[in-house]
Amino acid sequence: MASEEQCSVPPRWRSISLTHVEYPAGDLTGQVLAYTSLLPIAILVGFITLIVFKRELHTISFFGGLILNEGLNWLLKHILREPRPCEGAHATLTTEYGMPSSHSQFIWFFVVYFFLFLYLRMHQTNNARCVELLWRHVLSIILLGVALSVSYSRVYLMYHSWSQVIYGGVAGSIIGVVWFFITQEVLTPLFPKIAAWPISEFFLVRDTSLIPNILWFEYTVTRSEARNRQRKLGTKLQ
Repeated sequence: MASEEQCSVPPRWRSISLTHVEYPAGDLTGQVLAYTSLLPIAILVGFITLIVFKRELHTISFFGGLILNEGLNWLLKHILREPRPCEGAHATLTTEYGMPSSHSQFIWFFVVYFFLFLYLRMHQTNNARCVELLWRHVLSIILLGVALSVSYSRVYLMYHSWSQVIYGGVAGSIIGVVWFFITQEVLTPLFPKIAAWPISEFFLVRDTSLIPNILWFEYTVTRSEARNRQRKLGTKLQ
């Protein structure tokens, strides 16, 4: 327990502002949008979880593109040095500069890359049925709504101006397109070699780029293996 002398003269405290979002008190819309603006953090956590449990090279490349995108955003902010609107409105900020919006740039990179993955990479792999096409369209609409919501939240909560959000979205979209084609044309042909490295084999890193529908593939393989094991177990019990 801290002594009275320590408590009487507190040091200057700082918060971890990565997930610190402020909204107007009593504003339900602002509260919802504040949670919405945290979606990039949830996406990063999802990527780390996928990488740890799947260890798939395309997922690692996608995540690497997101990190590169964040690095370019930091660089642009410190080159342009445009202040945020309503200076002093928020007590805790990761940086005083607002051009371009990192949230907008992040979410549009993610969404545009995902669009290209859905309609270009997955399209080339199988004869898509109506149901498969439908879920792609539905998922695309949901992702578009998420991107617009995150972008709007930054303006509504007065963290960014419209121009900062729009330029962030444009930058993220362009970087997403460029990184997708770098992954497809440059990195994907190297994935089999990378997967064969001893360190990749040690960490069980794999390349699934030639498998058309990884969800269906994993489902059928798992089901087949489970049935085989069930038969063997049944034979032993007889």
